[in-house]
Amino acid sequence: MVGVALALALLLFAQRHSEIPPQGGFRGVLDLTHASPGGESLRLATRMEAPAYLMPGTWTVGQVPPERLIAPLVVLDVTAAARANPDYQIGIEDIANWEQANGQIPMGAVVLARTGWDARWSSPNIHPNPDGRGVAHFPGYSGDAARFLVEARNVRGLGIDTPGVDPGSSPQAVAPFTLAHGVYHLENVANLDRTPLSGALIVVAPSKLEPRAQAPVRLFALTQ
Repeated sequence: MVGVALALALLLFAQRHSEIPPQGGFRGVLDLTHASPGGESLRLATRMEAPAYLMPGTWTVGQVPPERLIAPLVVLDVTAAARANPDYQIGIEDIANWEQANGQIPMGAVVLARTGWDARWSSPNIHPNPDGRGVAHFPGYSGDAARFLVEARNVRGLGIDTPGVDPGSSPQAVAPFTLAHGVYHLENVANLDRTPLSGALIVVAPSKLEPRAQAPVRLFALTQ
């Protein structure tokens, strides 16, 4: 498996380009935000996690440059794998499958993973979905996939419809790396089942809270 992942990574790295393709006209708007009743924990909200969350002295929510908040949107659909394995880690193979079907991920995109987990959003078990030993179980990105998206595709943001970009049952390997590279996180994303896998544009609209490293965020997908 390691050899296969490495071969896929080398193949995708070889296809690297530096430009963001021009966007066409957009005809629809999808809201990718869960409505949070007043008093709800931030943990339950659709939220942004800025680099300063783990990297003091880097961008807070209010300091993320505005040009990084509008970008091509890529949706990785791993619902079947996540249904079979609640600890599923999105890997290089998932990225390769997406690019085979849709073309190369645009440089500077925001990548969101659809796991089907937002269907649990109103359930008390979504956070943190513990087992009998108190270990949380929900899907997330693998370290290899995150590294590839940052280094080979220069993503601006990484998101998912679960409580975090790291799988719930695994030690944090993704968040320290991505945040250290200026990549913000979008978590508890909604309505990815209605969002095209490619061709849309995302608008990320957090409150401009400079002291905060986490904040609720409104997300919109502009669709063609």
